[in-house]
Amino acid sequence: MEITSVNNELVKTSAKLLQKKYRTESGKFLLEGYKAIKEAFDYGLEIETVFVEHSQMKDYSFLKDNIILTNSVVLKKLSSTESAPPAVAIAKQKIYNIQQFKSFNKVILLEGIKDAGNLGTIIRSAVAFGCEGIVLYGDCVDLYNPKCVRSSVGNLWKIPIVNSESVGSISNIFKGFVKIATLPKSNNLLKTFKPNMPLLLMFGSEAEGLSDELINYSTESVKIEMKDNVESLNLASSVSVIMYKLFV
Repeated sequence: MEITSVNNELVKTSAKLLQKKYRTESGKFLLEGYKAIKEAFDYGLEIETVFVEHSQMKDYSFLKDNIILTNSVVLKKLSSTESAPPAVAIAKQKIYNIQQFKSFNKVILLEGIKDAGNLGTIIRSAVAFGCEGIVLYGDCVDLYNPKCVRSSVGNLWKIPIVNSESVGSISNIFKGFVKIATLPKSNNLLKTFKPNMPLLLMFGSEAEGLSDELINYSTESVKIEMKDNVESLNLASSVSVIMYKLFV
């Protein structure tokens, strides 16, 4: 099959997945480029369609009948980047049940994270440092935002990620966990902090920090010791440093 017009109905429908509303309604999202598409396929994500430039067709033979040949104009319409990638795929979002988190030992919770690039970077670090699950708490950026998908560099589907809106919805799940609030002021310094497992590490947004609700929910707190002339670290850096120290 070949489609070369941006006015084609399938192209127009697919392009809507650049918007959160349509990703949420359809349960689908866009993947850009060979690495993301191949890793998603290898990890068992269902890929419905892949739009591919003629010259790249052989690289996507693993998708067989799902290939649609196209051009750079169509690919540009489907992409969120400045230059068109050689391929864009439509995949189904992976849905997890928070109940499975009960059996985990190493979980992080991110409250109100708004930067898609930061979230993608954190997901990449989480996989690297042995985190078993991520809870997105409250009003967070869409997990399947194209920037988040790109920033996670093929790691988005390697770790269970769920959304939660209240302490009530997670209290039973993490009943036996040490719940650690990461704070700028704490009596526990990261370099000497040795909590028991299982752990729930809770991080607030760069702008707001952790809410009082989650601070009150915590059973421990910890801070990263830093030089006095630095006020704070980027959220992704903070999460990575603490995960490396406590999880690896």
